[in-house]
Amino acid sequence: MKKQPEQMPEDQRFHDTYLLLKKYRDVVWGLELSVQQVKRRFQMEVGSSIEDFLESIYLAGVDFSDNGIEEQARSIEKSYQMLKLLEVSVNIMRNKHKHGEMYYWLLYYSYLSPQQYRSVDEIIEMIRPHVSDISERTFFRRRKNAVEALSSILWGYTSRDSLSLMEQFFPDK
Repeated sequence: MKKQPEQMPEDQRFHDTYLLLKKYRDVVWGLELSVQQVKRRFQMEVGSSIEDFLESIYLAGVDFSDNGIEEQARSIEKSYQMLKLLEVSVNIMRNKHKHGEMYYWLLYYSYLSPQQYRSVDEIIEMIRPHVSDISERTFFRRRKNAVEALSSILWGYTSRDSLSLMEQFFPDK
């Protein structure tokens, strides 16, 4: 039987979270390379390591705006902030959601671990110590639920979702 491709829900928030997770390893890799490039460039241009020089940078009044280091540093900072937001959101989900621990391991081995696994079977094998009795079909269903849970933390409820939720608690008379 031919395996059907994974169907993506219509909700744009899910799509955004899914893309963010798919790009996570590439962003981490790119960020590490960028930091190393800035450090090397700084060492060449200033003659000192960033760590040694940071305390005196404000006193010296050095202006890096002309050589691109400042722009590259801002770009690194944006990427770092995005990764930090994702990390905090994943930890909130892990610690507060009723299925948080299971969802964490599903997302970790699917998207967040340093190495990318070659197949779903490899991922399921890595998950088994943390999630008992998981089939391939269950894996895809629960991973989708994990992405949805993370999505609600990252992007919050839309006003339409909030109104619907409020209506359940406080129905019109």
